[in-house]
Amino acid sequence: MEKIGFIVFGIAGIVVLVIIVVIGNFFKLWIRALSSGAGVSFRSLIGMWLRRVDSEQIVNARIMLVKTGLAVTTDELEAHYLAGGDVMNVVRALIAADKAGFELSFQRAAAIRLAGRDVLKAVETSVTPHVIDCPDPGKGGTGWLDAVAKDGIRLLVKARVTVRVNLARLVGGAMEDTIIARVGQGIVSAIGSSPSYKDVLENPDKISRKVLDSGLDAQTGFEIVSIDIADISVAGVVDVSNVGAQLETERAEADKKMRQAEAEGRRAMAVAFEQEMKARVQEMNAKLVEAQADVPRAIAQAFREGNLGVMDYYRIQNIDADTSMRKSISGKDEPQGTQDLTQ
Repeated sequence: MEKIGFIVFGIAGIVVLVIIVVIGNFFKLWIRALSSGAGVSFRSLIGMWLRRVDSEQIVNARIMLVKTGLAVTTDELEAHYLAGGDVMNVVRALIAADKAGFELSFQRAAAIRLAGRDVLKAVETSVTPHVIDCPDPGKGGTGWLDAVAKDGIRLLVKARVTVRVNLARLVGGAMEDTIIARVGQGIVSAIGSSPSYKDVLENPDKISRKVLDSGLDAQTGFEIVSIDIADISVAGVVDVSNVGAQLETERAEADKKMRQAEAEGRRAMAVAFEQEMKARVQEMNAKLVEAQADVPRAIAQAFREGNLGVMDYYRIQNIDADTSMRKSISGKDEPQGTQDLTQ
């Protein structure tokens, strides 16, 4: 009986010791939460200890929320902690949003944080808009947007985009790179539709308004407050500033080469035609020589048949001799036309 009593006494002592240790570990937190009106039970504190949750961080976060007037339970804070979230970052973001008059629930703030984004910084950006350079100088390149107006003049532009975080679209919405790309595309398109580069230089705000009215912040985590043209200039001479004149020069050079090719083609056709005519002259001369060779045979045939007498033949010889004499006097062996054709 004494042995059983000793065992019971030992167990009771262990229980009392455990209670003393638990009270010693959590009494200060319990008192702090109770005095702040953010009561946290010993059961919850023990549960946090068993689940390896930083109970001090949870209690401090709970006190901050209660003092601000926000209703968030310890279970929600524990769940976010166990999911790997930054509890204090979310709590500070909720307090900042409440003070700024923004509607932000704990679930959305926790989702933003678990998505890898700094929810406190997002709330601060909602209060104080953030300025983005377009194009981003940190991404390399020339640091200028390159655009050409309708008159062919090349312009270099820098813009600054003022944005405010849209907490409702931050989860799943596109980020700064998309804003920069869309604004750059909008500026290039707006300048490209301008009749003259002078219109852009005189009224750069027209480009800003046109781009701003295009709804470039759709499906992004930001709202575009303003788009300002920070710098705009005509490209330098080295970079060929007058693209229109350059194109006209190249077009004129191409037309010149085309006309030269056409003229060369016509000259080649004329040379070929001349050679063809010379060949035809030679052909005609050959036929003439052939015909002249038939004359003696015809005369002999006429003699044999009695159709040509001796006196007739002499008269023909006299005519031929007179013709040769006239040619000799004139200094020409053959008619001018025939000479020209056979040269």
